[in-house]
Amino acid sequence: MTPIGRDDAARRAAEELLKPGYEKESWLDRLYRYVTQFLGDLLDGATGGGTAGGVIAAVVITLIILGVLVLVGRQLRKASRAAAPAAGGLFGERALTAAEHRAAAERLAAEGRWSEAVRERLRAIARDLEERALVDGMPGRTADELAAEAGVALPAFAAELAAAARSFDDVTYGGVEGTQEAYLSMSDLDERLRRARPAPLAPAHAGAEGGSGATGGDTR
Repeated sequence: MTPIGRDDAARRAAEELLKPGYEKESWLDRLYRYVTQFLGDLLDGATGGGTAGGVIAAVVITLIILGVLVLVGRQLRKASRAAAPAAGGLFGERALTAAEHRAAAERLAAEGRWSEAVRERLRAIARDLEERALVDGMPGRTADELAAEAGVALPAFAAELAAAARSFDDVTYGGVEGTQEAYLSMSDLDERLRRARPAPLAPAHAGAEGGSGATGGDTR
């Protein structure tokens, strides 16, 4: 059998790839074919280039492989972050209203599922505050972030909001079992927050007037 030269083999490979069956080749298969062909060319060059050529080819191939591994790892990490909910996030995948979270919490409480009921009740609080524009609707918000921001708008509830956030984190991430007492406390906070109004902001000119009065009052 007559040996097939490299040019002849390349021509036959090209003819093979032009067949209709390769039109549906996936991008991953095409990329793999291009890479293996490129590496094959490098190895052929190294074989004919002596020791120095072999060393250079080995270094280039190593760098290429490392680069591919880095790119693949980066894409996998991006895909993992996109698929997973934010760590410590307050809400789940579904966007519900405050009333829907509240109703879900009541159903869970009726079934004695206190941990889940506590979570849903704090979500009801968070969504209610968002719906009333007392806090921003920030994606991936944590319970602690909610308590901090809501505590600015409703300073009288700051301590209770911080305690509610700790209760949420305990039953969600700390392995602590929810209790009826914890749920009733969260429910009571929810009801009082629904009736609460934000603290009024002092007018900007109030401080100036006050300072002016203090300065011009007693001239002794």
